[in-house]
Amino acid sequence: MPRYEYRCRTCEDTFEVSRPMAESSAPADCPAGHADTVKLLSAVAVGGSSSAPASAPMGGAGAGGGCCGGGGCG
Repeated sequence: MPRYEYRCRTCEDTFEVSRPMAESSAPADCPAGHADTVKLLSAVAVGGSSSAPASAPMGGAGAGGGCCGGGGCG
């Protein structure tokens, strides 16, 4: 289940809420009970993976895409 990060505008606390994607836009009260919160963008949604060099193809070495790594299905 995805986790969404929120920040309380009243107490400035940052907290996470696990909920289904269908409820991602629903408001979330902070743990202190304040209702004035804002959903934050996660680092994953903003940036890419920093573990692979920029010149490496997605999926690692030899990845040609498709279900068989580019070797032709069937």
